Amino acid sequence: MATDGVPGETTSHDEPAHYDYDLIVIGSGPGGQKAAIAAAKLGRKVAVVERRHMMGGVSVNTGTIPSKTLREAVMYLTGMAQREVYGASYRVKSDITMEDLFARTQHVIGRETEVIRAQLLRNHVDILGGTGSFADAHTIDVLDDDGVRRTRFSTRFVVIATGSRPHRPGTVQFDERSVLDSDGVLALEQVPNSLVVVGAGIIGIEYASMFAALGTRVTVIDKRPAMLEMCDPEVAESLKFHLRDLSVSFRFREEVEGVDSNDHGTVTRLASGKRIAADAVMYSAGRQGQTDSLNLEAAGLSADSRGRIAVDAQYRTAVPNVFAVGDVIGFPALAATSMDQGRLAAYHAFDEPARELASVQPIGIYTIPEISYCGRTEEELTTEAVPYEVGVARYRELARGQIVGDSYGMLKLLVHTETRQLLGVHIFGTSATDLVHIGQAIMACGGTIDYLVDTVLNYPTLSEAYKVAALDATNKIRQVARFSS
Repeated sequence: MATDGVPGETTSHDEPAHYDYDLIVIGSGPGGQKAAIAAAKLGRKVAVVERRHMMGGVSVNTGTIPSKTLREAVMYLTGMAQREVYGASYRVKSDITMEDLFARTQHVIGRETEVIRAQLLRNHVDILGGTGSFADAHTIDVLDDDGVRRTRFSTRFVVIATGSRPHRPGTVQFDERSVLDSDGVLALEQVPNSLVVVGAGIIGIEYASMFAALGTRVTVIDKRPAMLEMCDPEVAESLKFHLRDLSVSFRFREEVEGVDSNDHGTVTRLASGKRIAADAVMYSAGRQGQTDSLNLEAAGLSADSRGRIAVDAQYRTAVPNVFAVGDVIGFPALAATSMDQGRLAAYHAFDEPARELASVQPIGIYTIPEISYCGRTEEELTTEAVPYEVGVARYRELARGQIVGDSYGMLKLLVHTETRQLLGVHIFGTSATDLVHIGQAIMACGGTIDYLVDTVLNYPTLSEAYKVAALDATNKIRQVARFSS
């Protein structure tokens, strides 16, 4: 039974029937939500611990949902998607304010929060409002949001799904006004005329592209030699070209020494001696796992310097009954992968058969335009001496590409030259994050490009790019075969 106040004796670990819950999930983000529902569907008694104002976790309130909704608002209000057809000066609204952009964002956050709450309650998952921490590996304390009362619950299993927050370098003075992290961007009072983005990773480049579309002069700084290093170089280069067309400047191999700010704006000081003036600076220096308040030591656990918890292939921590999923375990730290990790952790906890298709997990990057990929890269295949051919389709050659006004999009297929199996899909352009799933499904089934060559796809669609790219690869493979025969 749950107890208030001073901790009492915990239930014997060998008698799971005496626990208050079969599973307590700390955090209601994508990973936590799916873990809770998966366990509930297995007939287990489940609870989710979450602060009342954070239902849906970071993903819904400050991360994935707000940033992606903001992107859609930017795309619509700036008329970006229609400029190819109606001219570079086309805009739905000439003077776009942050209120215009956030109106849609707040609406979507509210709706998503209610959907998640309803899903949990419909599956008879108890929602324990407050902040969760360990008393021991089988006992969770929940501190009320008002900080007045602590309630204790015993549980057979625990899933840690507390998410992450932006990492803040100690050398930078964040003022929540002109020197911000990626969460702080959502609180900007007006669209800046100029912006420095420190960090050329996924979050940094997503926001850089959004503000560039709004007409902000953006400078991206990173100590690495290139942006989005996890992407296919050709795709990343295509995005860089497009962003430069929107007046984005890039400063690679540069390190930030400090940022000075006052009522007139900011000046970013680089180690090379350069000074860059801007209305605001946004830091995107990675993420920090939110594990500080968990009292991990009481459960026999620890986190690294970035707040991440080590897990095995089943998402089990060093303590057998405690699992961790999502951002708190590190890369790839995406909402989609976190959801699947939550489901799998619940299955593994209760010995339910589970299969993970880790090799074909898609990555979606919501820049303007989008990037998405799945499977292997050219560099990986070359390093492993795998014989492959490349098939490319460009949106400007598709009727649908002309209709939607996307002349820069492209789809690249990597194909094994001997088995003809599809090894990788890399897409840049409109609907990339949706289109990638066609290639993902074929790869997961071990399919070949012959399926794409032989199948009939709706016309006109962007999905046609798969057939064009498959024919391109097939023709190249055929030419080599003719030469060799």
